[in-house]
Amino acid sequence: MIAASEEELGKIQVGRDSSSHTSAHREEASRAAGLNGLLDLLAKRGDVELQGATPVPYDERTETNYFNIFTLWFCMSCNPLPVTFGMVGTASFGMNLRDASLVILFFTLVSTIPVALMCSWGPRTGMRQLVQARFAFGKYLVSLLVLLNLATLTGFCVVDATIGGQALSAVMEGETISATVGIVIISLLAMLVAFCGFRVLHHYERWAWIPAVLALVIATGCGGEGLKQQVAAPAATAQQVLSFGGLVASFMLPWAALASDFSTYMHPKAPPLRIAAYTYAGLALPTILLMILGAAMGGAKTNITSWEAGYDLNAASGVLAAMLHPAGGFGRFVTVVLAFSMLGNLSATMYAITLNFQMALPFFFRIPRVLYAVLITGIVIGVAIPAAKSFFLNLENFLGLIGYWAAAFIGVMLTEHLFFRKASFAAYTEDDAAWDDVSKLPPGFAATGAAVLCFGLVVPGMSQTWFVGPIAERTGDIGFEVALVLSAVLYVPLRTLERRKYGR
Repeated sequence: MIAASEEELGKIQVGRDSSSHTSAHREEASRAAGLNGLLDLLAKRGDVELQGATPVPYDERTETNYFNIFTLWFCMSCNPLPVTFGMVGTASFGMNLRDASLVILFFTLVSTIPVALMCSWGPRTGMRQLVQARFAFGKYLVSLLVLLNLATLTGFCVVDATIGGQALSAVMEGETISATVGIVIISLLAMLVAFCGFRVLHHYERWAWIPAVLALVIATGCGGEGLKQQVAAPAATAQQVLSFGGLVASFMLPWAALASDFSTYMHPKAPPLRIAAYTYAGLALPTILLMILGAAMGGAKTNITSWEAGYDLNAASGVLAAMLHPAGGFGRFVTVVLAFSMLGNLSATMYAITLNFQMALPFFFRIPRVLYAVLITGIVIGVAIPAAKSFFLNLENFLGLIGYWAAAFIGVMLTEHLFFRKASFAAYTEDDAAWDDVSKLPPGFAATGAAVLCFGLVVPGMSQTWFVGPIAERTGDIGFEVALVLSAVLYVPLRTLERRKYGR
């Protein structure tokens, strides 16, 4: 047998090393292909949405069950979240139930209009709301808007998770399930729905409102006698009406920044009036009723020892649990249902966040939407646990700010769409690539300038626990009204100049 030369042995070794490297590379590629293959399979079955924030092509907008829009918004609002907002009117602002109820009714009916209108844009453009916002704010400056929306939506998620976690804690009276464990459970379940995406979300929301409504009706019935024991309060002042009305509007207006996110797969020929009507009714009806329930709970809590104790411990969750406490084991079961009713709002908001993450920077579109569902879940859990310790104070501070920027956004978007684009959707869709082409989008200076400059009058009109502007001292909080009107007024001349200079 002839011995191999050193050169031949070297070639053999190199071949082995190359073979080993190739094998490792194939194994790694196989694992990646396996994950992508699994996601692709789930996407074909409709179990996971991989589309992300890119516009949905015309031929993929095939959903014709338009009533899903109603059930989605209705389910998102059928939970203790509006109850918590309503309690602020009587418990914090010192209003009587009648005045608080009238404020809730009027401000909800008005502030739901832009949300309903903008939701009807989804089927005709296939664009998520803040992708369409590029046609006013530009490809890059819209990132500032996206960051504000991410902060707002994350804040809502924290509130949702906290309410749900506290409700689970109230069931066991702190003996078995702590608020921390409850927050983790609620957040992880919401993550599953947000991970799956549009179709699973709509399917879940189609049915989840039913047990939520039953639980809320039962809780109201159990606490009916207590709700009559309202604390006497003088007639509301103009300052109280406008300040509490601003908080009510702050609950509704931010939905406008994600309204079309839930309707982009609807058929392009979906009747716009029908989509808007379903959105309006689905949002306004449960919100009005549950906020008024919350106002009644806030006005009666000081007259009932157990309710007062529940409020001090868990705010709305604690009062609802106290209302159901006399029902024993059945009452605890209903409280669990109320806790899980938060999933309707939390999962939909998380879904919108996964899209907003992609829109934050152009590069982020390359990262699959589903991965952002895991990221936001970790953020929500990390923030909600410490926030739960001073929940009601954090809630008021959070609510007081979000309505201002949302109102400025609505003012700019409606002016761009109705005044400059003459309500024509061809202006958005005639060029499929325009949404991502800097040369075909406005630079965004006019929109950003109008949204920022309007705060010159918004700030003096603000009334918060930590700041009251000189105008608000006389009028109450008029910040969101000023932001809505002034941003639109400023945008007209600024946009006119922008179009003359840049031609787009």
